[in-house]
Amino acid sequence: MIFVTHRIRLEDDEIEESFVRSSGPGGQNVNKVSTAVQLRFDVANSPSLPEDVRERLVKLAGRRLTQEGVLIIIAQNHRTQERNRQEARDRLVELIRQAAVRPQLRRATRPTLGSKQRRLEGKSKRSATKAMRSTKPGFD
Repeated sequence: MIFVTHRIRLEDDEIEESFVRSSGPGGQNVNKVSTAVQLRFDVANSPSLPEDVRERLVKLAGRRLTQEGVLIIIAQNHRTQERNRQEARDRLVELIRQAAVRPQLRRATRPTLGSKQRRLEGKSKRSATKAMRSTKPGFD
């Protein structure tokens, strides 16, 4: 079981991992050993995710999400399967944690009287500066 937050826990059978050959560091080891990890997590059908988290996760996943709603994370930065596997799981957990944070709702506010006055003063100063630059008739 993977603990994401205090209310979200992923069962191990929800995550599918497959190992493929890596293009990363490792010299000839790359040609012999399948060290890269392809982690698959079915976002659309996961019983562990609340509906609001699922919707935000779909938006955050972007191109990593397939048409069927499966999130694919590929990790190939390390030379060993275990480190790549851990990195893929960490990235999945971090993505779900980001999706678990509710966005702050923006409340519309009116500008204060002082900010309106400062804005208008700035505009009039700028206007005066530009007016002084223009050539006046008769000053050739």
